[in-house]
Amino acid sequence: MFSARFQWDLKPNRLTQLIERKRRSGTPILDLTESNPTHAGLSYPEEITQAFEDPRILEYDPEPAGVLEARKAVTDYYEARGQRILPGRVLLTASTSEAYAYLFKLLADPGDEILVPRPSYPLFEYLAKMESLEARQYPLMYHGSWSIDREALERSVTERTKAIVVVNPNNPTGSYVKRGELDALIKLASDRKIALISDEVFADYSLEPACDRVNSLVSVDDCMAFSMSGLSKIAGLPQMKLGWIVASGPIELRYQAKRKLEWIADTFLSVGTPVQYAAAKLLSAGEEVARQIRERTAANLTWLRQTLAGSAAGVLTVEGGWYATVQVPKVRSEEEWALTLLEEHDVLVQPGFFYDFESEAFLVLSLLTQPDVFRQGAARLKGML
Repeated sequence: MFSARFQWDLKPNRLTQLIERKRRSGTPILDLTESNPTHAGLSYPEEITQAFEDPRILEYDPEPAGVLEARKAVTDYYEARGQRILPGRVLLTASTSEAYAYLFKLLADPGDEILVPRPSYPLFEYLAKMESLEARQYPLMYHGSWSIDREALERSVTERTKAIVVVNPNNPTGSYVKRGELDALIKLASDRKIALISDEVFADYSLEPACDRVNSLVSVDDCMAFSMSGLSKIAGLPQMKLGWIVASGPIELRYQAKRKLEWIADTFLSVGTPVQYAAAKLLSAGEEVARQIRERTAANLTWLRQTLAGSAAGVLTVEGGWYATVQVPKVRSEEEWALTLLEEHDVLVQPGFFYDFESEAFLVLSLLTQPDVFRQGAARLKGML
Protein backbone atom coordinates (compact mmCIF):
# COMPACT_ATOMS: atom_id res chain seq x y z
CA MET A 1 0.00 0.00 0.00
CA PHE A 2 2.81 2.43 0.87
CA SER A 3 5.72 3.86 -1.10
CA ALA A 4 9.07 2.04 -1.21
CA ARG A 5 10.60 5.26 0.11
CA PHE A 6 9.70 4.04 3.61
CA GLN A 7 11.66 0.81 3.58
CA TRP A 8 13.82 1.82 6.54
CA ASP A 9 14.38 0.08 9.82
CA LEU A 10 12.60 2.33 12.32
CA LYS A 11 13.37 0.15 15.33
CA PRO A 12 15.05 2.21 18.10
CA ASN A 13 18.75 1.44 18.42
CA ARG A 14 20.37 0.39 21.70
CA LEU A 15 21.45 3.92 22.58
CA THR A 16 17.95 5.31 22.03
CA GLN A 17 16.46 2.55 24.16
CA LEU A 18 18.93 3.27 26.96
CA ILE A 19 18.16 7.01 26.83
CA GLU A 20 14.46 6.26 27.19
CA ARG A 21 15.08 3.97 30.20
CA LYS A 22 17.28 6.56 31.88
CA ARG A 23 14.73 9.33 31.40
CA ARG A 24 11.84 7.18 32.61
CA SER A 25 13.79 6.47 35.79
CA GLY A 26 14.38 10.20 36.31
CA THR A 27 18.16 9.93 36.04
CA PRO A 28 19.78 13.30 35.18
CA ILE A 29 21.74 12.99 31.95
CA LEU A 30 24.67 15.17 30.92
CA ASP A 31 23.65 15.61 27.26
CA LEU A 32 26.71 16.45 25.16
CA THR A 33 24.72 16.16 21.93
CA GLU A 34 22.59 19.31 22.29
CA SER A 35 22.37 21.00 18.89
CA ASN A 36 19.16 23.02 19.34
CA PRO A 37 20.17 26.63 20.12
CA THR A 38 16.77 27.35 21.67
CA HIS A 39 17.51 24.67 24.30
CA ALA A 40 21.10 25.74 24.91
CA GLY A 41 20.62 28.52 27.45
CA LEU A 42 21.38 31.39 25.06
CA SER A 43 20.05 34.90 25.56
CA TYR A 44 17.71 36.04 22.79
CA PRO A 45 17.26 39.81 22.27
CA GLU A 46 13.80 41.37 22.39
CA GLU A 47 14.24 42.60 18.82
CA ILE A 48 13.42 39.08 17.64
CA THR A 49 9.83 39.14 18.88
CA GLN A 50 9.50 42.82 17.96
CA ALA A 51 10.35 41.89 14.36
CA PHE A 52 6.83 40.48 13.98
CA GLU A 53 5.02 43.72 14.78
CA ASP A 54 4.93 44.66 11.10
CA PRO A 55 1.25 44.89 10.00
CA ARG A 56 2.17 43.41 6.61
CA ILE A 57 2.34 39.96 8.19
CA LEU A 58 -1.46 39.88 7.90
CA GLU A 59 -1.30 40.17 4.10
CA TYR A 60 -0.79 37.34 1.63
CA ASP A 61 0.70 38.13 -1.76
CA PRO A 62 2.75 35.02 -2.55
CA GLU A 63 5.97 35.29 -4.52
CA PRO A 64 7.49 31.92 -5.51
CA ALA A 65 11.07 33.12 -4.96
CA GLY A 66 10.12 35.02 -1.80
CA VAL A 67 9.29 38.68 -1.25
CA LEU A 68 11.93 41.05 -2.56
CA GLU A 69 12.50 42.65 0.84
CA ALA A 70 13.45 39.30 2.37
CA ARG A 71 15.71 38.37 -0.54
CA LYS A 72 17.39 41.77 -0.22
CA ALA A 73 18.03 40.98 3.45
CA VAL A 74 19.82 37.81 2.32
CA THR A 75 21.98 39.71 -0.17
CA ASP A 76 22.84 42.22 2.58
CA TYR A 77 23.98 39.30 4.72
CA TYR A 78 26.42 38.24 2.01
CA GLU A 79 27.55 41.79 1.26
CA ALA A 80 28.53 42.21 4.92
CA ARG A 81 30.84 39.24 4.33
CA GLY A 82 32.40 40.71 1.19
CA GLN A 83 30.29 38.82 -1.36
CA ARG A 84 28.06 40.89 -3.61
CA ILE A 85 25.07 39.15 -5.17
CA LEU A 86 21.73 40.34 -6.54
CA PRO A 87 18.33 39.41 -5.07
CA GLY A 88 17.38 37.77 -8.38
CA ARG A 89 19.78 34.94 -7.57
CA VAL A 90 18.06 34.15 -4.25
CA LEU A 91 15.15 31.79 -3.66
CA LEU A 92 13.67 31.39 -0.17
CA THR A 93 12.79 28.06 1.39
CA ALA A 94 11.46 26.97 4.77
CA SER A 95 14.74 25.20 5.61
CA THR A 96 17.92 23.79 4.12
CA SER A 97 16.25 20.36 4.12
CA GLU A 98 13.57 21.79 1.85
CA ALA A 99 16.29 23.46 -0.21
CA TYR A 100 17.90 20.04 -0.75
CA ALA A 101 14.52 18.66 -1.86
CA TYR A 102 14.04 21.52 -4.34
CA LEU A 103 17.53 21.10 -5.78
CA PHE A 104 17.22 17.33 -6.06
CA LYS A 105 13.95 17.83 -7.94
CA LEU A 106 15.61 20.42 -10.17
CA LEU A 107 18.71 18.44 -11.07
CA ALA A 108 17.84 14.75 -11.07
CA ASP A 109 15.35 12.17 -12.28
CA PRO A 110 14.30 9.06 -10.32
CA GLY A 111 17.20 6.61 -10.17
CA ASP A 112 19.88 9.28 -10.56
CA GLU A 113 22.70 9.77 -8.06
CA ILE A 114 23.84 12.54 -5.74
CA LEU A 115 27.37 12.38 -4.31
CA VAL A 116 27.63 13.27 -0.62
CA PRO A 117 30.63 13.42 1.73
CA ARG A 118 31.50 10.76 4.29
CA PRO A 119 31.56 11.35 7.24
CA SER A 120 28.86 14.01 7.26
CA TYR A 121 25.23 14.93 7.82
CA PRO A 122 23.31 11.70 8.53
CA LEU A 123 20.08 12.64 6.70
CA PHE A 124 21.38 12.64 3.10
CA GLU A 125 20.22 9.10 2.43
CA TYR A 126 16.70 9.95 3.59
CA LEU A 127 16.51 13.25 1.72
CA ALA A 128 17.68 11.59 -1.49
CA LYS A 129 15.37 8.61 -1.08
CA MET A 130 12.38 10.92 -0.67
CA GLU A 131 13.14 12.17 -4.20
CA SER A 132 13.69 8.60 -5.51
CA LEU A 133 17.43 9.22 -5.82
CA GLU A 134 20.50 7.39 -4.56
CA ALA A 135 22.98 9.12 -2.27
CA ARG A 136 26.47 7.78 -3.00
CA GLN A 137 29.33 8.68 -0.70
CA TYR A 138 32.79 10.04 -1.39
CA PRO A 139 35.36 9.99 1.42
CA LEU A 140 36.98 12.72 3.45
CA MET A 141 40.48 11.84 4.65
CA TYR A 142 42.10 12.74 7.96
CA HIS A 143 45.87 13.21 8.17
CA GLY A 144 46.13 15.79 10.95
CA SER A 145 43.40 17.74 9.16
CA TRP A 146 40.45 16.82 6.95
CA SER A 147 40.49 16.95 3.16
CA ILE A 148 38.47 15.62 0.23
CA ASP A 149 39.80 12.44 -1.34
CA ARG A 150 39.77 13.89 -4.86
CA GLU A 151 40.72 10.69 -6.65
CA ALA A 152 37.96 8.74 -4.91
CA LEU A 153 35.51 11.53 -5.69
CA GLU A 154 36.35 11.42 -9.40
CA ARG A 155 35.99 7.63 -9.42
CA SER A 156 32.55 8.00 -7.81
CA VAL A 157 31.12 10.05 -10.69
CA THR A 158 28.99 8.00 -13.08
CA GLU A 159 26.60 8.75 -15.93
CA ARG A 160 23.82 8.93 -13.33
CA THR A 161 25.60 11.51 -11.16
CA LYS A 162 23.78 14.86 -11.19
CA ALA A 163 25.32 16.79 -8.30
CA ILE A 164 28.14 16.81 -5.77
CA VAL A 165 27.21 17.97 -2.27
CA VAL A 166 29.74 19.70 -0.05
CA VAL A 167 29.02 20.74 3.53
CA ASN A 168 31.15 23.78 4.27
CA PRO A 169 32.24 23.55 7.02
CA ASN A 170 31.41 19.90 7.29
CA ASN A 171 29.19 18.49 10.00
CA PRO A 172 30.65 16.98 12.19
CA THR A 173 34.31 17.20 11.08
CA GLY A 174 34.28 21.02 11.04
CA SER A 175 36.46 21.15 7.93
CA TYR A 176 36.11 23.94 5.35
CA VAL A 177 36.58 23.45 1.61
CA LYS A 178 40.04 24.72 0.62
CA ARG A 179 40.80 26.79 -2.47
CA GLY A 180 42.59 23.95 -4.27
CA GLU A 181 39.71 21.61 -3.51
CA LEU A 182 37.19 24.08 -4.88
CA ASP A 183 39.21 24.49 -8.09
CA ALA A 184 39.19 20.69 -8.52
CA LEU A 185 35.45 20.50 -7.77
CA ILE A 186 34.66 23.23 -10.31
CA LYS A 187 36.74 21.51 -13.00
CA LEU A 188 35.12 18.14 -12.31
CA ALA A 189 31.61 19.63 -12.30
CA SER A 190 32.26 21.61 -15.47
CA ASP A 191 33.84 18.68 -17.34
CA ARG A 192 31.10 16.24 -16.36
CA LYS A 193 28.24 18.76 -16.61
CA ILE A 194 27.03 18.27 -13.06
CA ALA A 195 26.18 20.78 -10.34
CA LEU A 196 27.74 21.64 -7.00
CA ILE A 197 25.50 21.99 -3.94
CA SER A 198 27.10 23.75 -0.98
CA ASP A 199 25.53 23.58 2.49
CA GLU A 200 26.97 26.62 4.27
CA VAL A 201 24.84 26.83 7.43
CA PHE A 202 27.89 26.72 9.75
CA ALA A 203 30.09 29.05 7.65
CA ASP A 204 29.98 31.88 10.20
CA TYR A 205 31.33 29.72 13.02
CA SER A 206 35.07 29.59 12.46
CA LEU A 207 37.13 28.01 15.23
CA GLU A 208 40.58 28.13 13.64
CA PRO A 209 42.23 30.69 11.33
CA ALA A 210 42.90 29.54 7.78
CA CYS A 211 44.13 31.53 4.81
CA ASP A 212 43.07 29.13 2.05
CA ARG A 213 39.58 28.14 3.06
CA VAL A 214 36.46 28.96 1.04
CA ASN A 215 33.55 30.43 3.02
CA SER A 216 30.94 30.24 0.25
CA LEU A 217 30.42 29.16 -3.35
CA VAL A 218 28.26 32.19 -4.26
CA SER A 219 31.09 33.58 -6.42
CA VAL A 220 31.50 30.44 -8.57
CA ASP A 221 31.16 31.28 -12.28
CA ASP A 222 32.48 28.29 -14.24
CA CYS A 223 29.91 25.63 -13.31
CA MET A 224 26.38 25.43 -11.97
CA ALA A 225 26.52 25.86 -8.18
CA PHE A 226 24.01 26.39 -5.41
CA SER A 227 24.74 27.74 -1.94
CA MET A 228 22.36 27.15 0.95
CA SER A 229 21.99 28.68 4.40
CA GLY A 230 19.31 29.98 6.74
CA LEU A 231 18.26 31.40 10.08
CA SER A 232 18.41 28.05 11.86
CA LYS A 233 22.19 28.13 12.33
CA ILE A 234 23.46 31.58 11.37
CA ALA A 235 21.02 33.34 13.73
CA GLY A 236 20.30 30.45 16.12
CA LEU A 237 16.61 30.53 15.10
CA PRO A 238 15.54 27.07 13.86
CA GLN A 239 11.92 27.76 14.84
CA MET A 240 11.60 30.64 12.33
CA LYS A 241 11.80 28.29 9.34
CA LEU A 242 13.58 30.44 6.80
CA GLY A 243 16.35 29.25 4.55
CA TRP A 244 17.54 30.09 1.06
CA ILE A 245 19.29 29.00 -2.10
CA VAL A 246 21.71 31.24 -4.00
CA ALA A 247 22.22 30.20 -7.63
CA SER A 248 25.68 30.68 -9.14
CA GLY A 249 27.40 29.77 -12.38
CA PRO A 250 27.16 30.70 -16.08
CA ILE A 251 24.46 33.34 -16.56
CA GLU A 252 22.22 31.36 -18.91
CA LEU A 253 22.33 28.21 -16.78
CA ARG A 254 21.73 30.28 -13.67
CA TYR A 255 18.71 31.94 -15.28
CA GLN A 256 17.21 28.61 -16.32
CA ALA A 257 17.80 27.10 -12.89
CA LYS A 258 16.18 30.03 -11.12
CA ARG A 259 13.08 29.88 -13.32
CA LYS A 260 12.67 26.15 -12.70
CA LEU A 261 13.24 26.57 -8.96
CA GLU A 262 10.53 29.21 -8.87
CA TRP A 263 8.17 26.77 -10.59
CA ILE A 264 8.94 24.17 -7.92
CA ALA A 265 8.53 26.72 -5.12
CA ASP A 266 5.24 27.93 -6.59
CA THR A 267 3.91 24.40 -6.18
CA PHE A 268 4.47 24.47 -2.42
CA LEU A 269 4.63 28.15 -1.30
CA SER A 270 5.96 26.97 2.05
CA VAL A 271 7.66 30.09 3.44
CA GLY A 272 5.44 32.09 5.78
CA THR A 273 4.75 35.77 5.15
CA PRO A 274 5.57 36.87 8.75
CA VAL A 275 9.11 35.48 8.72
CA GLN A 276 9.80 37.00 5.31
CA TYR A 277 8.93 40.52 6.43
CA ALA A 278 10.82 39.96 9.67
CA ALA A 279 13.89 38.56 7.91
CA ALA A 280 16.06 41.69 7.94
CA LYS A 281 15.46 42.31 11.64
CA LEU A 282 15.93 38.65 12.52
CA LEU A 283 19.26 38.54 10.71
CA SER A 284 20.34 41.69 12.54
CA ALA A 285 19.20 40.50 15.97
CA GLY A 286 20.61 37.05 15.28
CA GLU A 287 24.12 38.48 15.18
CA GLU A 288 24.01 38.71 18.98
CA VAL A 289 22.91 35.09 19.23
CA ALA A 290 25.66 34.04 16.81
CA ARG A 291 28.23 35.92 18.92
CA GLN A 292 27.20 33.91 21.98
CA ILE A 293 27.43 30.68 20.00
CA ARG A 294 30.92 31.53 18.74
CA GLU A 295 32.13 32.32 22.25
CA ARG A 296 30.62 29.16 23.69
CA THR A 297 31.85 26.77 21.01
CA ALA A 298 35.37 28.22 21.21
CA ALA A 299 35.42 27.99 25.03
CA ASN A 300 34.06 24.44 25.07
CA LEU A 301 36.58 23.32 22.46
CA THR A 302 39.44 24.80 24.49
CA TRP A 303 38.16 23.09 27.63
CA LEU A 304 37.81 19.76 25.83
CA ARG A 305 41.35 19.90 24.49
CA GLN A 306 42.76 20.81 27.90
CA THR A 307 40.72 18.16 29.68
CA LEU A 308 41.72 15.31 27.37
CA ALA A 309 45.36 16.40 26.98
CA GLY A 310 47.63 13.55 28.04
CA SER A 311 44.79 11.03 28.06
CA ALA A 312 44.27 8.05 25.78
CA ALA A 313 41.84 10.11 23.67
CA GLY A 314 42.50 12.91 21.20
CA VAL A 315 40.45 15.76 19.77
CA LEU A 316 40.63 15.81 15.99
CA THR A 317 41.37 19.09 14.24
CA VAL A 318 38.20 21.15 13.83
CA GLU A 319 38.13 24.42 11.87
CA GLY A 320 34.52 25.50 12.33
CA GLY A 321 30.95 24.56 13.19
CA TRP A 322 29.39 23.34 16.42
CA TYR A 323 30.90 19.89 16.85
CA ALA A 324 34.08 18.19 18.02
CA THR A 325 35.22 14.67 17.22
CA VAL A 326 37.10 12.70 19.86
CA GLN A 327 39.12 9.65 18.87
CA VAL A 328 39.03 7.04 21.63
CA PRO A 329 40.94 3.76 22.01
CA LYS A 330 39.66 0.75 20.07
CA VAL A 331 39.36 -1.30 23.24
CA ARG A 332 35.61 -1.29 22.59
CA SER A 333 33.33 -0.29 19.72
CA GLU A 334 31.95 3.22 19.35
CA GLU A 335 28.54 1.91 20.29
CA GLU A 336 29.93 0.33 23.48
CA TRP A 337 31.78 3.55 24.33
CA ALA A 338 28.54 5.54 24.01
CA LEU A 339 26.47 2.93 25.87
CA THR A 340 28.97 2.62 28.72
CA LEU A 341 29.28 6.39 29.08
CA LEU A 342 25.51 6.68 29.36
CA GLU A 343 24.88 3.57 31.46
CA GLU A 344 27.67 4.05 34.00
CA HIS A 345 28.42 7.79 33.87
CA ASP A 346 25.12 9.37 32.71
CA VAL A 347 26.88 11.12 29.81
CA LEU A 348 25.29 11.18 26.35
CA VAL A 349 27.49 11.42 23.25
CA GLN A 350 27.04 10.29 19.65
CA PRO A 351 29.06 7.41 18.20
CA GLY A 352 30.90 8.15 14.98
CA PHE A 353 28.89 5.65 12.94
CA PHE A 354 25.88 7.99 13.27
CA TYR A 355 27.82 10.16 10.78
CA ASP A 356 29.24 7.27 8.74
CA PHE A 357 32.82 7.43 9.97
CA GLU A 358 34.63 4.73 8.03
CA SER A 359 36.66 3.38 10.96
CA GLU A 360 36.51 3.07 14.75
CA ALA A 361 36.49 4.60 17.28
CA PHE A 362 35.14 8.15 17.33
CA LEU A 363 32.69 10.06 19.53
CA VAL A 364 30.96 13.27 18.45
CA LEU A 365 30.23 16.03 20.99
CA SER A 366 28.24 19.22 20.50
CA LEU A 367 30.19 22.35 21.39
CA LEU A 368 26.86 24.17 21.73
CA THR A 369 26.21 22.39 25.03
CA GLN A 370 25.86 24.64 28.09
CA PRO A 371 29.34 25.06 29.63
CA ASP A 372 28.64 23.52 33.04
CA VAL A 373 27.10 20.42 31.46
CA PHE A 374 29.89 20.18 28.89
CA ARG A 375 32.64 20.44 31.49
CA GLN A 376 31.11 17.83 33.76
CA GLY A 377 30.56 15.50 30.84
CA ALA A 378 34.09 15.95 29.48
CA ALA A 379 35.52 15.30 32.94
CA ARG A 380 33.53 12.06 33.23
CA LEU A 381 34.72 10.99 29.78
CA LYS A 382 38.30 11.54 30.89
CA GLY A 383 37.62 9.60 34.07
CA MET A 384 36.33 6.68 32.03
CA LEU A 385 39.48 6.80 29.90
